[in-house]
Amino acid sequence: MQSVYWKHTSPVRTMVSHQQGDPAECADLGDEVTPTSSLQYSIVPFRSKHNVSKQHGKSLSQGSFLNGQGHIHTRRKSCECALCGKVFNRCSSLSRHKMIHTGEKPFKCQLCEKVFNQRFSLKVHEKTHTGEKPYECHQCGKAFSRCASLRRHSMIHTGEKPFKCHLCGKVFNQKSSLKQHERTHTGEKRYECHQCGKAFLQSSGLSSHKKVHTGEKPHVCLECGKAFTHSSGLHVHKRIHIKEKPHVCSVCRKAFNKYAKLREHERTHSGEKPYECQLCGEHFTRASSLRRHKGTQHRRENQ
Repeated sequence: MQSVYWKHTSPVRTMVSHQQGDPAECADLGDEVTPTSSLQYSIVPFRSKHNVSKQHGKSLSQGSFLNGQGHIHTRRKSCECALCGKVFNRCSSLSRHKMIHTGEKPFKCQLCEKVFNQRFSLKVHEKTHTGEKPYECHQCGKAFSRCASLRRHSMIHTGEKPFKCHLCGKVFNQKSSLKQHERTHTGEKRYECHQCGKAFLQSSGLSSHKKVHTGEKPHVCLECGKAFTHSSGLHVHKRIHIKEKPHVCSVCRKAFNKYAKLREHERTHSGEKPYECQLCGEHFTRASSLRRHKGTQHRRENQ
C-alpha cells in the first residue's frame, strides 16, 4: 500500500511517498532510506510523468518519479567544481564550496570579528561565545556544540574505527587522525616554525615548539612553583615530590623517576658508550660525562 502527499517548496515541487516494506535504494546516488518506524519516506523533485527509469532499469510505482530522479542525477553531474573536481548534489553547495578556493569569507562574527566562508560555520562558532552545547551524548553526558563532534565522540563508545591506513592497516575513528598518521609514512611535515624553520607532522607539535621561542611556561608545579613549557615536563617533575619511580632496571631492580635516567643506568650493565669525543675519540656512557671531559681535559690542553 502506497500513499502520496504533495509538498510545495521553492523552487521545485516535491512528492513525498511512504510505503511499507524494504528500504529503497537509489543505485546512482547510493542513498538508502531506512525508516525509523514501519513506514519508509522518500523525497524527490517532481517534474513530469514517465513510467520507466532507464537509470534504475526498473518500473517506478509512480510515473512522476522518473524525471524527478533523472533531474537529481543530471544535476549531480552538472554541479562539479572545475578547480578540484568535487561533485555536489546541489549547485548551492557548489557555490559555498568555491569560497574555499577563492578565499572569500563573507560571514563575520559580531563579537570577535572572526570570518567564515559559510553561515553554518559562523553559527557553530558563535556557540563558543555563548557556551551553548545542544548535542549531548546519551551514554556519558558529554555535550558538544556541533552534531558532527557528537558523532565522532560516539565512536569512542561503539569502538567504531572506519578509517583505515592502506599502508599498514592501522584503523582510526576520525579521518583527521588517519591523515596525521599517514604523514608518518610519507615523512611530510607541513607545519613549519617561521622563526627557526623546524617542521612538524602535527599542528600540536608546532604549537608546543613555539613556546621555546616565547619562553612561555604555562605548566606550574603547585608544590614548589617550578614552571615547565610542556605538560609532560610537569608530569615527570611531580614524581620528585611523590617519590614515584616507575622505571625499573630489569638487571638490578634499581628504580628511576625518568625513563632517560633508566636508559643511562642500563648502559652501566651493557657497557654501551654512545657519546664520543670528536677531539680524542674517547667514548662515554652519558652526555654529561662527555661535556665534563671536554671542559676539563681538553681545556687544560689548550691552555
